[in-house]
Amino acid sequence: MPLGRTSPFIDPTIAEYVAARSAQPDEVLLDLVTETAEATGQAAGMQISPDQGALLALLVGLCGAQQAIEIGTFTGYSAICIARALPDDGHLLCCDVSERYTAIARRAWNRAALGDRIELRLGPAIETLGALSPDERFDFAFVDADKPGYLGYVDALLPLMPANGLICVDNTLWSGRVTEPVDADTDANTSALVEFNDAIAGDDRVESYILPIGDGLTLIRKR
Repeated sequence: MPLGRTSPFIDPTIAEYVAARSAQPDEVLLDLVTETAEATGQAAGMQISPDQGALLALLVGLCGAQQAIEIGTFTGYSAICIARALPDDGHLLCCDVSERYTAIARRAWNRAALGDRIELRLGPAIETLGALSPDERFDFAFVDADKPGYLGYVDALLPLMPANGLICVDNTLWSGRVTEPVDADTDANTSALVEFNDAIAGDDRVESYILPIGDGLTLIRKR
């Protein structure tokens, strides 16, 4: 049985079959899932599923990433998957605003012996991105944070990425609500995701595809 959330867009039997044949979480990740559920309650739903973590790791390896960045870290599950897929001299910069949640992440990273490969910067991610040197380069990015910030994050990331750099953006199908009429005044998250999806689809700087895994994962390749 898959741990964490499953995709509402895939038949549960198929989702379970796929998850069982993806790279399985080890003891560190399993314990992190348990600690996250116990420490964060309903917020634990923000944690990616193990099969999505396995996909992120595969994508990091496929694009040969050495430098990666994550916008929205929560308790660190996705960061472990990304960092483990980097080479020994690779580096992952994590951006988050929660000291409480990332304290859990730091413990898990140290247990996974990744403390020297992952750097955490607390504060609004758009400010962290703005403070980076224009010469900074990232081969891979994962965005899973506040939805109204998505367009700004991608716009800030693209100049920091080489051609063929890959950005993965989570929750872009939003339980299917992006396909329904939306009132921007009462549902800012859905409205922001509709705007984001349309903007990325029409952006000639990139190629993109929305995968119906989890709650929707958009793959964005810089041209």
